[in-house]
Amino acid sequence: MSIRKVKKILVSQPKPNGEKSPYYDIAEKYEVELIFRPFIKVERVSVKEFRQQHINILDFTGIIFTARTAVDNFFSLCEDLRITMPESMKYFCLSEVVALYLQKYIVYRKRKIFFSQTGKIEGLNNPLTKHSKEKFLFPGPSDQHQDELTQFIDDKKINYTKSVMYRTVSNDFEEGETIDCDMLLFFSPLGVVSLQKNFPDFRQGDIAIGCFGASTAKSIEDAGLRLDCKAPTPELSSMTAALENFLKSNQKED
Repeated sequence: MSIRKVKKILVSQPKPNGEKSPYYDIAEKYEVELIFRPFIKVERVSVKEFRQQHINILDFTGIIFTARTAVDNFFSLCEDLRITMPESMKYFCLSEVVALYLQKYIVYRKRKIFFSQTGKIEGLNNPLTKHSKEKFLFPGPSDQHQDELTQFIDDKKINYTKSVMYRTVSNDFEEGETIDCDMLLFFSPLGVVSLQKNFPDFRQGDIAIGCFGASTAKSIEDAGLRLDCKAPTPELSSMTAALENFLKSNQKED
C-alpha cells in the first residue's frame, strides 16, 4: 500500500524543552505539523509497594542514580516516608546532567557527589573503586534488567541493592480521542502496547509508522503493523535523521 503525503506527525514523546530541537527544524523545513503526545508515562510505586521490598533507605551510605527520573521518584518516595537524607550520603550519578539535577532536592555544594564524565558507567570506575566499602542503593524501574550497567557493578563486587521505585505504564487517552495524523513515531515497545490498548480498532492503512530501537521495531511488526521509517541504522543514527530522510522521499512522491 502506498503511503499518504505526510503533513501531520504524532511523536509519542513529551514536547522538547526550549525552542531548539531538530524536530522543530524538520517541521519548518518540510512544512509538517508535529503533535507531541506521550503514549507512556512513569508512575512511582506506592509507599505500601516499596515497604514490601523490606528496604530501609537510611541503611545505605551511597545512592547510584542513572537518570533524572530515578532522582525524582527516589526523593518523592523519601518525602512520603518522611525520610531526610543525611549530609553524609554519597551520590554516584551516570552523568553530570543527573548530578546537577540533584540541586532540585539537596544543597549541592554540601554533598559528596560523583559523576561519570562520559555518561557511561565506566566513568564511575574510580569513584566506585575508591568508595567500594559503601553500602549502595540502586533505585530503578520495575523493568530494570541485567545490562552493561548492572554487569559493571556486579563485576566490581560492590555491596549494592536494587530497589524498584517506579514503572513505565500505558498513558490513558481521553474518550473520543483519535489518531488524527499521517505518521506515528514510537520509541519503546510499551508505546505500541499503549496504541493497541487505547485504540483497539486502529487500522494503519496508508498512515506511516516510524520507530527508534530494534525492540520497538519488533513490537510494531509483531502487532501486524507496517514499519516505514526506522532508526538507528548505520547511516541514520537518530530518529530525527531517519524522519528527515523519510520526508525527503515522501514529499518527492507528491
